[in-house]
Amino acid sequence: MRGSPLFLCLFSMSCWVNLMPTAGDKIFHFGACRVSMSMTEIRAGFTAIKANIQSRDPIRTLSILSHPQSLHKVKSSDRCCITHHLFTFYVDKVFKHCRTEDSFVNRKISSIANSFLSARRKLEQCHEQNNCLCGEESTEKFKQILANYEGLNVTSAAMKSLGELDILLDWMEKSR
Repeated sequence: MRGSPLFLCLFSMSCWVNLMPTAGDKIFHFGACRVSMSMTEIRAGFTAIKANIQSRDPIRTLSILSHPQSLHKVKSSDRCCITHHLFTFYVDKVFKHCRTEDSFVNRKISSIANSFLSARRKLEQCHEQNNCLCGEESTEKFKQILANYEGLNVTSAAMKSLGELDILLDWMEKSR
């Protein structure tokens, strides 16, 4: 029994450390949901490939995320829902179709995709606990984003969406 207090102390410390965000992580509040993400790592990865990805976009007059009212003026109660939809959109539709001949670019895309996948899992947990409800406004805004995406061929739409990632990241940081 002499080791029990020491074990309990070490166990408590390890749990506390695992719950704390790591250096560079930011905690985002999407409605009632809190998600920790390394925005520094995501931005650094995106910055490293942004010019390469955007140079592959042949249609400069159309935007997937910047369509009027797509992300602007989202109610705080709808932020969780639309963020969950957007992370699912990026994981399921965008990152899957963004492959290049450049292994460096592919590694950066994979790293960003893994960060999004992790955040999406946290949002799914929140969604399952009914803390991430979808209002009509967020549903309509997401439908508009999907319509913009589906108006293009899959590869062009995926590259364009990845090239616009900074729009999503800026919105997330502004609505923190």
